[in-house]
Amino acid sequence: MNLMLAYDHSRNARIALDGVKRLFADSRPDITLISVIEDPISNTSASDDMFETQYAEQKAGAEAAARELTESGFPTKVLFAEGDARKMILRATEERKPDLLVLARHSHKPDGGPIARRLEALVEEFDHMTFGSVSAFLARRATCPLLIIPAP
Repeated sequence: MNLMLAYDHSRNARIALDGVKRLFADSRPDITLISVIEDPISNTSASDDMFETQYAEQKAGAEAAARELTESGFPTKVLFAEGDARKMILRATEERKPDLLVLARHSHKPDGGPIARRLEALVEEFDHMTFGSVSAFLARRATCPLLIIPAP
């Protein structure tokens, strides 16, 4: 079995990584981590510096996650891409044809109390209706099965 895991070194990506280790502990599939670094919006030198910093941190995080998976007995490789995460992950699934794509439900905010979670749910629903999300985009377009790991 070939599994592709979208990994951006966020808290939710770590949750998905732990979920993969737990769910597939017996079968030990080959895993490809795909880590997409999004292009900066601005063309200033400050944006270039911010991009380089983000790239270095995300690359180090993805490589550390790959080592962790390898040490846990999962054959693992890392694929890095730059651009729109939705399109780059879709393209990777089309080229690599994994048996399963795994990704985390992404959130830019830490979990809060019940009121904060309700407000966040409303904002997230609005974002989904207006901008879409990576998981919603891939659920509509990916040709392989998709497993979305929710954050607690």
